[in-house]
Amino acid sequence: MPIRAILTDIEGTTSSISFVKDVLFPYARRALPAFVAARGKELGVRRWLDMVATENGGMCDDRMIVEVLQGWIDEDRKHTALKALQGMVWADGYRGADFTAHIYPDAAPALNAWKEAGLPLYVYSSGSVPAQRLFFGHSDAGDLTPLFSGWFDTEVGGKREAASYRHIAESIGVPSTDILFLSDVVEELDAAREAGFATVLIDRRQDYPQPRTGDAAHGHARVESFADVALSP
Repeated sequence: MPIRAILTDIEGTTSSISFVKDVLFPYARRALPAFVAARGKELGVRRWLDMVATENGGMCDDRMIVEVLQGWIDEDRKHTALKALQGMVWADGYRGADFTAHIYPDAAPALNAWKEAGLPLYVYSSGSVPAQRLFFGHSDAGDLTPLFSGWFDTEVGGKREAASYRHIAESIGVPSTDILFLSDVVEELDAAREAGFATVLIDRRQDYPQPRTGDAAHGHARVESFADVALSP
């Protein structure tokens, strides 16, 4: 079947894993205490803080909530509340030009070419949708948000669950078999394939020094660059 839409991961796929771990996570960890102290009463912030408090025995001290969040950052925990709050903190960093988001040199030209060819592009990442928009809006290659037709995060479901990809296909309005999913995580690709998606393993040497070939690729097509992604059999 011809590919009619492309869904891409971010970390380890369009962008380096090290940027998230070495730049974004430490920035959020440092900035969270002041952010919560200044904006903790805002409804959009309070919603997520209260979620964390409830899940941890009904904490009533925001400083304790911040400590939990910082611990989750250290663990790289994929929690929706943490992702939402990190996104707000990162927004300040992007807007203040404290950093720009890393994009692999081969990713932006490929995304542009696919868009120009008439293929709608979508993002599915464990980071919140606002964080995704900020990331691509302040990238090394400039504002890439106009390239994308839609954004998905873990509110649609876990990235290693086939049902999440079925929901995304329904939302996009394109049959699963006509959507290509790009990711560096084999288990995510397994779930997408179970849902009927075409899949490509992005296996970048900068992020994965040991090539994942043979059985390690779980039968997914494998490339080391977006320039090598084939959209037809």
